[in-house]
Amino acid sequence: MASDVIPHPAPRNVLGGALRSCCLAPRTGFFRDGLCRTDDRDRGRHVICAQMTEAFLAFTRARGNDLSTPRPEFAFPGLAPGDRWCLCALRWREALEADVAPPVILEACDAHALDYVPLEILRQHAIEATQ
Repeated sequence: MASDVIPHPAPRNVLGGALRSCCLAPRTGFFRDGLCRTDDRDRGRHVICAQMTEAFLAFTRARGNDLSTPRPEFAFPGLAPGDRWCLCALRWREALEADVAPPVILEACDAHALDYVPLEILRQHAIEATQ
């Protein structure tokens, strides 16, 4: 029996390899599966895996997106410096322009991030995936 379902290709990272998990504790990503992958429902394009810093958390809080405060009603524990989270590409770029962009894990950034930020800029802010 033929299937009418067209399989989606596996998500790729900005380096062209398989997309690695960003974080499972807390569970991140638009789909809350630990991956910074996206589709047409993800208006924010949560495709950049970043390690939180105090400067970035203060910056995004000032922009109306408080990622530090726990929100139990959404099973969100709140983020602290050192936590990893899938960020909206445009928010990361905005933080870059304000000189507070958090470091990124290239292997966990979806290739769609390159629609918003050049790879060379991401490389300049990269940290090792094992950190």
